[in-house]
Amino acid sequence: MLLDVRTYTCRPGRLKPQLDLYEQYGLKAQKRHLGEPFAFLITETGPINTYTHIWAYESAADRETKRVAMQADPEWQDYLRRSAEAGNLAAQENRLMTPASFAPIKR
Repeated sequence: MLLDVRTYTCRPGRLKPQLDLYEQYGLKAQKRHLGEPFAFLITETGPINTYTHIWAYESAADRETKRVAMQADPEWQDYLRRSAEAGNLAAQENRLMTPASFAPIKR
């Protein structure tokens, strides 16, 4: 299993507008290609104005295939355009991770 852990930092006061934009224009297209997210989390403590979503893949090849299809989807492209125009995001961090052998994730 490969986990794609994506953390986004929003400009102050822009977290809710970004999440609303994503829910309205991006989530459906992303789920169509990637399936249900493993997790979608909003920071409670620590760096504020951040959210993290995690997507699970069988392998790097599975991730590549699904993400290429999503990037070609006009609905996803529309979301990316809207998100860029809104200017809510300040930073993004992506990490690909695998579960430790002593703590496997069952899905």
